[in-house]
Amino acid sequence: MKYKSFRKALALPFTLFLILFILIPILFIVYYAFTDSNGYFTLDAFKSFFTSTVKLNVLLISLLIGIFNTVICLVIAFPLSFLLANPKINKNYMLVMLFVMPMWINFVLRTGALRDLLSVILGAIGTTTGEHPLLCTMIGMVLNYLPFTILPLYSTMLKLDHSQIEAAQDLGCNPFRTFTRSIIPQAMPGIVSASMMVFMPTISSYVISDTLSEGKIMLFGNSIYLSFSNSDWNGGSFMSLLMLIIIFLVMLATHKFQGDGGERRASSW
Repeated sequence: MKYKSFRKALALPFTLFLILFILIPILFIVYYAFTDSNGYFTLDAFKSFFTSTVKLNVLLISLLIGIFNTVICLVIAFPLSFLLANPKINKNYMLVMLFVMPMWINFVLRTGALRDLLSVILGAIGTTTGEHPLLCTMIGMVLNYLPFTILPLYSTMLKLDHSQIEAAQDLGCNPFRTFTRSIIPQAMPGIVSASMMVFMPTISSYVISDTLSEGKIMLFGNSIYLSFSNSDWNGGSFMSLLMLIIIFLVMLATHKFQGDGGERRASSW
């Protein structure tokens, strides 16, 4: 009995943290999203968002860039993580740290340094970052979020059942079939985790696009930031609430997808 009381007491600081810094701010967002400047209930923010082609285009562009960035990061990180997790190829775990170390540097500093580097490279060929806003933004997105893709994939690759992979090869599976029917299902938890760690921050990011595109590409995070900067608490709160709903739906979908991974892995044979 004393042990159970002690465990409950240990949970109190975390419970207090959740209430003060997560639950109460979300309740404030919901309140401002459906009230006017006088505190009366209204759907003006809802109508304003869904009748504005500019805001809808910003949301669509953010989703597309988020998907595109996630796919590129996965394509680069998957084979890299597979090689890093192979003890026959990588016998020095410092190689993994080289990919993780950029996360130790301040996000804004990394973005600013990349802007200066791209300015020098593009200036050498007679152009500027402002003339290629989408390209520079995507380069910044990939470089900043690639470590967040490598780490969960690498952790999953370390747990691969290599006997299953060898069995597939012994039974006559070609490399592509072995990859799609054995490696991919086993790595699915890492793929889902990496996708969430890249997609959700990408659509809410505004520093990278604002810095590297010279303000020519606006993402959903930029739109929320501008709303609050212009004291539009109601519009900014509604967009924040909408982003929370999108994140919740993505988490719900990926959780279901991840939950089916074991069944697919068992049925693939």
